[in-house]
Amino acid sequence: MGTTELIGYLASALIVASLAMTSVVKLRVISFIGSVVYVAYGVMIHSWPIVLTNAIIAGLNVWNLRRELGRPRDLGAVTISPDAPFLADFIASHRQDIARIQPTFSGVPVDATALLLIRDGLPAGAVIGQREGDEFQLVLDYVMAPYRDSRLGQWLYQGDGQKVLHDLGVRRVLADQAPDFHRSYLERVGFVPDGQGRWAKELD
Repeated sequence: MGTTELIGYLASALIVASLAMTSVVKLRVISFIGSVVYVAYGVMIHSWPIVLTNAIIAGLNVWNLRRELGRPRDLGAVTISPDAPFLADFIASHRQDIARIQPTFSGVPVDATALLLIRDGLPAGAVIGQREGDEFQLVLDYVMAPYRDSRLGQWLYQGDGQKVLHDLGVRRVLADQAPDFHRSYLERVGFVPDGQGRWAKELD
């Protein structure tokens, strides 16, 4: 098998792998790489339709990535009653994914404060916690897989979304210890260990 054929197979594998991604950003990145490799393959075999098609696909991926990772103007959060049927249905429909990410979540406390996270006008996640003074102890911080790279967390804890928490009287957000991948998320959105076995984020 020659180098040219290997490059063709690699490009195909990358495109197929991108279709298996649940994260929108990962899908776009891998699809972009696959398209660039396909462009190289098309040049090597002198197939200009392949070059043109995949150059356009690569450009579309870059355009969509810029929208996805740009200034989050299409993000939002609204308060919702902890016993709202919609919230119960949302959690139930994502229970398996929630259990994998936050295995300690056992349900919504009756005295909880709940926020529904919005992306592109549609529900994308939920943040649930209990307030004590100006502190907010997280019970659940969940974003659906396709939006897990859309910076909802950064928007809520580090950006304009902090106003939603400020309006609730929250100045400090606390999270319990979590699996490694969720701990990485907490670090990315500004949480630090508080020395008492928890993670804390002081709002600006």
